[in-house]
This record gives sequence, structure tokens and C-alpha cells, in this order.
Amino acid sequence: MEEPHSRPYRCGVLTLSDKSSRGEREDTSGPQLQAMLRADGYEVAVSLIIPDQQDLIEQTLVSWVDDLHLDLIVTTGGTGVAPSDHTPEATRKVIELEVPGLSEAMRQASLRKTIQAVWSRGIAGIRKGCLILNLPGSRKAAQENLEAILPALPHGLYKLKGGDADCG
Repeated sequence: MEEPHSRPYRCGVLTLSDKSSRGEREDTSGPQLQAMLRADGYEVAVSLIIPDQQDLIEQTLVSWVDDLHLDLIVTTGGTGVAPSDHTPEATRKVIELEVPGLSEAMRQASLRKTIQAVWSRGIAGIRKGCLILNLPGSRKAAQENLEAILPALPHGLYKLKGGDADCG
């Protein structure tokens, strides 16, 4: 059932990559996620590539929520166990409410493809009515993760924005 909501929801795609931020590697996951979101009716209001530095990630997420008033932020990269991976920690510092079902669904979908999904630490959470999702940095994994939850997002965003229709 489609709820009456004010789509298109405004979103941002934030790529966390030290190498891509220095121009040493092409960002393929960010553009892939933008294309998927646009194809599903979302307005991609902003996209950015920054180094995987916790304070910079926190500042960017806070600014995008508090200043740009985005409905959805999708991050890509920094969700593994490498010493440079800080995305979940940064996200956890800025959210008010964690939504573990989304990250669980993404990991479950990834586990159907590869055992390496057990190493993904991405989280999902809410800050001031904005949903923040952490996706892996590889194009394939980011695509598979977003595909796993994309059908659920409109209802959740509708509820976040104050929608009062009953869950079906």
C-alpha cells in the first residue's frame, strides 16, 4: 500500500574513501547509489567524497541533516574492520535512534552472496527525522545492500515525516 507522502524525498550520498578523496581511485559506488535512488523517485540533493575521518564524517552528517534538512543520507565506504574504517562510529555519534532492522536486512542479503558480509559493520539510524544508512564501499555490495531495503524506505520515511496511516 502506497502512503500519501511528499515524494520526492531529498537525499544525499556521502562516499567515505581516503583514496577517492585524493583522486587516486574512481568512486563507483557513489554514482551507482545516486542512479538507483533517482530511478526510485528520490531527489539527490547533494553528493560528496570525503576521507574516512570520523570528525569530518560527523560534521558532514550533522550539516546535511541540520542545515540541508535531508530526508535520507546514504553513506558508502568505511564499514569494514580496517584501521581506517570509521563510518559506523561517526554515524552512531550523531544519530538519536538506531534502526537495526535495516542493517540486519542488508547484512542478511549480503550473506546470501558472500561469507565476507560478516565483516560489515554498517548501521542505520535517525537524526531529526532523517534516516542515515551505512553501506559498504564496493559498488556491487553497495548496490546489493540498497536493493535489499529500498522497497521498505518509503513507508519508514513517511512515518518519520509524521505520516499517520496504519502499517499494513
